[in-house]
Amino acid sequence: MIFDFITAGIFDAATLFQWVVDNASYLLIFVLMTVESSFIPFPSEVVVPPAAYLACTKGDLNVFAVVLVATAGALCGALINYFLSLWIGRPLVYSFADSRLGHALLINREKVENAEKYFDSHGAVSTFIGRLIPAVRQLISIPAGLARMNLGVFCIFTALGAGIWNGILAVLGWWLGRTVPLDQLFIQVEKYNDYLTWAGLAIGVVCLGVIIYNLLRPRCKPQA
Repeated sequence: MIFDFITAGIFDAATLFQWVVDNASYLLIFVLMTVESSFIPFPSEVVVPPAAYLACTKGDLNVFAVVLVATAGALCGALINYFLSLWIGRPLVYSFADSRLGHALLINREKVENAEKYFDSHGAVSTFIGRLIPAVRQLISIPAGLARMNLGVFCIFTALGAGIWNGILAVLGWWLGRTVPLDQLFIQVEKYNDYLTWAGLAIGVVCLGVIIYNLLRPRCKPQA
């Protein structure tokens, strides 16, 4: 199970899941999603579905507020990675590009600058797609920071992608709240998480295909 693979050696997914169920609050959702989206990866599937489940069954939380708070936390975590990459990672990359080892590996300052220009032109779409793909969600902020992607654009497309993903997870949690008892929740979320993973990958591949098609298709020259 990819659900167990991601958390292996870092968290016990079932224990964390139950802890969220027992202590669910907007503050906890925000903090955990901030951590999830930054440099300590663990799946958002252990946070949003149980919160949405409780919103459905107990009413202590509002499912729309769960999505908003989770998205705000994801954006906060993404900004941590963005600024760490900008302030620490970027100088290291340029130092390496100017070094003898970098030149020996055919890496130089011009190529790094060209990579930055590419991400500046296509970073919005890359960021949006990346937020929908498992294991990429936590990493997509790093090249954005390295490339000095426009902060406003970065925030918009990060929030959009994270919001869609959190919305999907909330729908799953709400639906399970109407169909399964609490003691079966983790098993069911783990079961459907595999389908969500493949769905996220499929969406990412389709979006990437559309982008490549638009880049490669022949352009009609205007008639004189």
